[in-house]
Amino acid sequence: MKPRIAYILKMYPRFSETFIVNEILELERQGVDVRIYSLRKPDDGRFHASLARVRAQVIYVPQYPQMEPESIASRHAIVRERFPSRYQALREEVVARDDESVIRHFLQAGFVAGHLLQHPVDAMHAHFSSLPTRIANYVYRLIGLPYSFTAHAKDIFHESVNNRSLRSKILAARFVVTVSDFNKAYLENLIGDLPSDIRRLYNGVDLNRFRVGNEEDRRPDLILGVGRLVEKKGFDVLIRACDLLVKWGVDFRCQIIGKGSERERLKALIAELGLDDRVALLGPRPQDEVAEAYRRAAIFALPCIVGSDGNRDGLPTVLLEAMASGLPAVSTSLTGVPEIIDDGINGLLVEPEDVEELARALAALLKDESLRREMGRAARRKVEEVFDVHKNVAQLRAWLAEPVPDAFPEAGLTMHLPPLELPSISVPSVKELLAVL
Repeated sequence: MKPRIAYILKMYPRFSETFIVNEILELERQGVDVRIYSLRKPDDGRFHASLARVRAQVIYVPQYPQMEPESIASRHAIVRERFPSRYQALREEVVARDDESVIRHFLQAGFVAGHLLQHPVDAMHAHFSSLPTRIANYVYRLIGLPYSFTAHAKDIFHESVNNRSLRSKILAARFVVTVSDFNKAYLENLIGDLPSDIRRLYNGVDLNRFRVGNEEDRRPDLILGVGRLVEKKGFDVLIRACDLLVKWGVDFRCQIIGKGSERERLKALIAELGLDDRVALLGPRPQDEVAEAYRRAAIFALPCIVGSDGNRDGLPTVLLEAMASGLPAVSTSLTGVPEIIDDGINGLLVEPEDVEELARALAALLKDESLRREMGRAARRKVEEVFDVHKNVAQLRAWLAEPVPDAFPEAGLTMHLPPLELPSISVPSVKELLAVL
């Protein structure tokens, strides 16, 4: 029988979260039956072609529980019938906190827990330590199904992160996966001497999808940047470095693929510096087009910074994709980036927000084709050795298969309950809905 894993995600699919799709596809290729519980419906409007290959069932958990009271109540009734003491204990805690967001999370968790009792799995895993892991934690408390989760970057570094809450999630988890040694050390320091199981597992990339193209197809003057147009990516630093390249008489073109809240600011900066004929914001592109762009460029640039809100990248997937495509990468000595780029071997590292140092690194590579090729070959080797999605997901699969206590031994028995009689409230508040459960 195939191992069955429930994935708890904030939104599925999400255009920028290709690493999650890659992970699910590889788990399925390795014989795992994945079921996705998405806490929100997608709103990106654009999807990668690889989504068509995902076989997993997707359960959309009511984002606004008060709009679907019958669905929420029926699942909660299943949980309350099977585990009355667990249910009552958590419900009382939620009532005492008297917070609408906490109530909503409890209502969503009860929906997931009830569905899992009717459709059992062998393991539960959440991506990001924020809302998805809170839901997984509540499900665990309701029905005893242990959970694990992957912590990335914003969910642990952003100024809005509640460290006390994060610690409680880590301590209750089977194990915690995070994407770099830097992150692992950060979380271990957060936990201190308390017992926890934090494991480092790098994101992986598909080496067949991201491959080295023909050198003659590369544009020797093209700098490529890929990523969301948000502060932590440092694209404003890249644009200012391009301005220096112009002043130094270096011939180049720069293309940036991605969308985000910084687009208008970056567009204005390009115009202010008179770089409209040198730097282009191409907007979002499907993964296949991004892969083609990697094979066309000469250099990849991602000058990550620490945002004003504390947010920063953990282990940028686009760096892995670019290096798998044989591109020398220029980035910054921040968080997990030095675990990807070996400075001077397969790319160059500069200090965050140092415009001149970034410009000099780009100029050095633009002027030396043999250096670019040598670093590009080394970049591909590094990804093959350390960031192969097949090897890394196999490790995750093994961890998820580790024995855990049987959370609900009778879970295979689908419960048939009489219809619930709810008050005639067309759109109750979450507090009103909780009151009638």
